[in-house]
Parts: sequence; C-alpha cells; structure tokens
Amino acid sequence: MGVVRESQERERRVGIAPPSLKRLIEKLGFEVIVERGAGEAAGFSDASYEEAGATLVDPATVGSYREAETAEAWTADVLVKVNPPTLEEAKRMRSGTTLVSLVFPAMAEELLADLAKRGVTVLALDMVPRISRAQSMDVLSSMANIAGYRAVLEAAQCYQGFFTSQTTAAGSLPPARVLVIGAGVAGLAAIAAARALGAEVRAFDTRPATREQIESLGGTFLELDFEESGEGGGGYAKVMSKEFIEAEMKLFREQAKEVDVIITTALIPGKKAPVLVPKDVVDELKPGSVVVDLAAAQGGNCELSEPDVVVEYQGVKIIGYTDLTSRMATSASRFFSANVTTLLKECGGAEEWNLDMENEVLRGACVVLDGEPLPPPERKPMPEAQPQRPSMRPAADAKPAQDKIMSPTRRAWGTTLGSFVLVLTLFVLGRFAPSEFLQHLTVFVLACFVGWQVIWSVSPALHTPLMSVTNAISGIIIVGGMLQVGGGALESGELDLASILGAVAIFVAAINISGGFLVTQRMLRMFHREDGR
Repeated sequence: MGVVRESQERERRVGIAPPSLKRLIEKLGFEVIVERGAGEAAGFSDASYEEAGATLVDPATVGSYREAETAEAWTADVLVKVNPPTLEEAKRMRSGTTLVSLVFPAMAEELLADLAKRGVTVLALDMVPRISRAQSMDVLSSMANIAGYRAVLEAAQCYQGFFTSQTTAAGSLPPARVLVIGAGVAGLAAIAAARALGAEVRAFDTRPATREQIESLGGTFLELDFEESGEGGGGYAKVMSKEFIEAEMKLFREQAKEVDVIITTALIPGKKAPVLVPKDVVDELKPGSVVVDLAAAQGGNCELSEPDVVVEYQGVKIIGYTDLTSRMATSASRFFSANVTTLLKECGGAEEWNLDMENEVLRGACVVLDGEPLPPPERKPMPEAQPQRPSMRPAADAKPAQDKIMSPTRRAWGTTLGSFVLVLTLFVLGRFAPSEFLQHLTVFVLACFVGWQVIWSVSPALHTPLMSVTNAISGIIIVGGMLQVGGGALESGELDLASILGAVAIFVAAINISGGFLVTQRMLRMFHREDGR
C-alpha cells in the first residue's frame, strides 16, 4: 500500500493516519509505504509512521517498489489518496494498481478515461452506497460531520455577538438565531454544534422524515404547507418542483428577517448546487449577519458566495470556504483513514484481496475495474413509505386491543381465578399459620410482586444492562443470608431450614453478582476500538 502527499491547494489531510496502521499491517497484512512529509500538515510526523510500522520513502522516487532500493508509493498495489490525482500524477501509476480515493466521477471523466487506459482499478470513496452496512466506510458522511461542526465555528468567529443568551449588570442579550438549510449529516452536525453553543436553531429540509432528527437535537423544524416530498435515492434529496421552490424561497425570505446566521448544506449528486439563498434573501438579513455556504465548491447555495472567499455584502459576511474539513485535518484524517481501512477489510485485506462485484458495497464504489470503466450500478427501488400518524403508531410490545370488552379473554379469567385462589390461601394461612411465618410470607409475596413489576416495565432490550446494575440488590441478599446463617447455625451449632435457605441465597446471589460483572465487562468491550481505546 502506498500513501502519498496531497498536492491540492489548502489540503491538509492525509489518506492513512498512524493510528490505523496497526490494523492495516498486523490484521490486514499490508506492507505500507508512506512518502516523507505526507502527514505533516495533519499533525502526523514521519517518526509516528515509522513507529507504527510503515516504510518511509522520498517523494517521486523512480522505479517500481519491487525493484528499486527505495520504494515508490505511487507504484504500490494499492494507492490511497484523499483527493483524486491530477493528470500529471496519474502518469506515475502503473497497470494493476488499485486507486482508493475521492474521485467524483461526474466531474472527472478525463481522469477516469486516462486511468482506464493505464489499466488502473479505481475505488471511488464518494460512490460507496449509503446503506446501513456501509456506514463504517462512508467517507462522505464522516467528512460532512466535520464540515457541519466547523461551519458553526467559522460562523461564530465572524458573528459579532454571542451565540448563547447573556445576562449582565448592563442588560441582557437573546441567543443568536441560526437557520440550517438541509438536514443531512452536515446539517445535523451544524444543528448539534449551534445548540451546544446556546443558539436558537431552526432547520429546514425537503424530506419530512428529518423532522424527528432535527427535533431530537433541539432544533425547530420549519415546514411548508405543500404536498411534495423531497426524498431521493441513496439518502439524498431530489430536485423539487417549481411551485415548491417558490414556496421555499418565500419561507427563507421570512426567516431572513429574524435570523442572525444561515448555514446551507444542500447538495445534489453530480449536479450544480441549488441556489437557496438568492440575493433578495440576503437583502433581508440584518447587518452583522453571517451566511456559511458549505456547497461553495459546487456553485454554492448562496448566490453571492465565492469559493474560498469571505464576501461582505451590505454588512453581511458570506463564507464560502471549501476546506472546512482540512481546517480540522487531524480529526478528519483519523476518520478518513478509519473509513478506508474498513473498506480495505471488505476487499479481503492483502492476503485475500478480492474485488467481488457481487458485493453491493464494492460494486457501488468501483468505477474502473482492471482498466474497464463500469457503468453505475442499478439502484434498488426504495420501498414506498406507508403514511402513519406518530401518535397512532402502536408500541413494539403493545398488546392487541380487545374488541369486545364485555367478553373477557381467557387470560382475564385466569387472572381472576388465580387472584381468588391467592386470597383464599392467605385467609387460611392467616387463621392457622404462625404469625412469624405469615410476616415472612407477606414480605416474600410483596418482593416477588415488586420485582416482577420492575422487570416487566423495562424493555427487553435493556434486560442485559439491567442485570449489570442489580449487584447492589444481590449484595443486600448476601448480607441477609449471612445474618441468617450466623444467627442460626453458628449460635446453635445445628443446621435448621432457615440456615440452609440462607446459604442457598448466598450462593445464588454470588452467581448473580459474578454474572453482573461479566456482563458489564462484555458490554464495555463492545465499545473498545481496535487500537485499545
């Protein structure tokens, strides 16, 4: 595997970070070759790569790494980059190499044609299907999460006020009002970051299903009284009708009169970004307001934004940075590297390398195979959502409703008869059994009833975690059992029934405590990363 320096301007990330090298080398069997200085801009020194087991080489070494004394990363079997190579860089690659990087095929036709001519296989990280199984390989989501978070920080730096409310002796200030347009990964990250800073957040998305996600993060969902859904394939929004867009612009003009910060995150794969904040919407913003356009690299959601420039218009600052993820290069490189490592594991690792085109993830990511361009895979049709009112949705463990209230079910008759037998039994015991026995029996019955109600009220999914926190109760049982054994057998020197039952209680509770600790340790291990953290 070769890891090379990024040549794109303002790019600080690196394809593989040192924390992922242990897994790549020891578990996936790769021999990793890294160009000197590849990770410096991301905060990773050459020494950290050497300590992790990589071989360092000078950039642009001539010759194949199998033949030359100093290996060249560009001619490795697998080449990992963040951005697609330039046409000049593509000339360094040899036939049979597999390129793993962001590619954006719709905007790189000339590059892909050149790579295909050279016999290179291309895995485009931006084409990994957005399905549940591929979440750990989804570079776009990882980078969008960072971009959304960083967008709020950039807005806070330019905004000449507090994000949270302030109360001082000189007076009070309300919190900043933030409007987030688009509730994808970047939008949700921006909502969470703005709320964490204390801002009042409003959010809009053409997909009604995002309402729950927005509100769960503390945002207010803005909706239109318009019967059209923006749900598109692959987790993206689709292009909306002219009437919907007109209603959308009206909403944004109204909101612009009230908000202090607008963050736009709307993108359509393979197309120019839609203009959601035209000049007339910016005219409605107060001086000192801020617009952060995350789509500036693809034309921009704001009509006035310019890539990598902060435009000031009538006192409104419009931020069009295209390197938001690179401004957090260390964290971004770690996430990027982890996504790539998981994808390479899907390929079988170095020893069992196999680009199986029957694999949905690999087929979606592969755009060139052994020099042959591949058409985009057919998307599976999305199942039609059945309209449901949330308030009418039954719970997962809800019991079926009884149609005829005057006709009791068998379970109801059984409960009634059982209760009658229990009352009769207690009455008989109350007349003939000793008072001490009756007291103990009452405590026992109440304990059974309370325990049953507690467990029954907890979702079955939480029964295992519940077991790990019942050690305190089991500890009380052990103390009670020890007192019972000590009060009977040790004082009289004879074993009676109470002492035997006390010993049994100690044994069973000890098993429960041991099991609780084992379950807790097992659950904690599930959250440990492979690097030991």
